[in-house]
Amino acid sequence: MTKNGIRRIATFNRTALICAAAAMALAGCNLTAEQKAAAAAKRAAPTAVVMPATKGDAVEGGLAKSPDGYPNFGAPLTAANVQMSDEQAAELQHQLTALAARRKAGTISEAEYQAKAAEMRRLAAEHGADTLSEISK
Repeated sequence: MTKNGIRRIATFNRTALICAAAAMALAGCNLTAEQKAAAAAKRAAPTAVVMPATKGDAVEGGLAKSPDGYPNFGAPLTAANVQMSDEQAAELQHQLTALAARRKAGTISEAEYQAKAAEMRRLAAEHGADTLSEISK
């Protein structure tokens, strides 16, 4: 064999040894299942906390103030009103579907339908003011 042939074999062996050593070193970097679960828990989005509405005086500007007069951003914010429950939403949807079916079937006249729709629109327009007055008591 010539010098070039021996040099090529030596270079190939050296490269193979370096690759094998790198593969063994990188194999130690794998995470266990527990470590992967802990890392995923750290990256997960926080869960929402729903605060009940409080009755009382409205806070100026919507933020609590510290004794020195600066706004306190640490206090949890509350919703303006309680949300509609799933049962209430299902009942309202049932009423509206029944009204539309009666209109389509012709069992209710157009005038009755318009009167019922106007009553629901009036309720929607006045409900906010009624609820606000109830909250501010």
